[in-house]
Amino acid sequence: MKIKSLNTTFAKPLSSEEEQYYLDRMFNGDISAKDELIVRNLRLVAHISKKFNYNSNSHSNEDLISLGTVGLIKGINSFKADKKTKLSTYLSKCIQNEILMNLRITKKYKNDISMQEPLGADSEGHEICIEDKLEDKSENVEKEVELQIEIERMLSKMSETLTEKESYILKYRYGIGVKALTQRELAEILGISRSYVSRIEKKSLEKLYIAIK
Repeated sequence: MKIKSLNTTFAKPLSSEEEQYYLDRMFNGDISAKDELIVRNLRLVAHISKKFNYNSNSHSNEDLISLGTVGLIKGINSFKADKKTKLSTYLSKCIQNEILMNLRITKKYKNDISMQEPLGADSEGHEICIEDKLEDKSENVEKEVELQIEIERMLSKMSETLTEKESYILKYRYGIGVKALTQRELAEILGISRSYVSRIEKKSLEKLYIAIK
């Protein structure tokens, strides 16, 4: 199955009741129900695929959607009735994995998104990774995916623009993929003064602002 354009008019997503109806039919061997689940989740493929377009020099929008659709089909085929994860959450993970696997193989995607890469920490200070977020039963799966990729875009831009020390300070000051630290905590770790950390932070933010504006 190949979708030709992001401008394609996708079928309306299923309601929870409709989704369960088609899942029950699919589990009972109804092939047409499986096809319906695929068609009605293509909007999710388009949403996730376009987030990878900014950093893929070798794949067009059509390529990314085609890859995402392969992941969607694999997800539908492997989804089981006893899974505790929501279907949309599971499919999001499958779609991303298929795209990332192909991008890694071509070696054109320099800043891969690892499912185990930390996104930050919860209220108790425990590290949260992408996989944890995708296992969450939240209704906002697409927003979580978008946040994840925006974090990666920022990390990529920081790597291109800043020195290693500048990137380190910004990452830990603002909790970009790690637990946030105070200027004083960073000063102790780096063996420099708090005021020096502050100066580096300010300079780094200015450089990053110029790079992304």
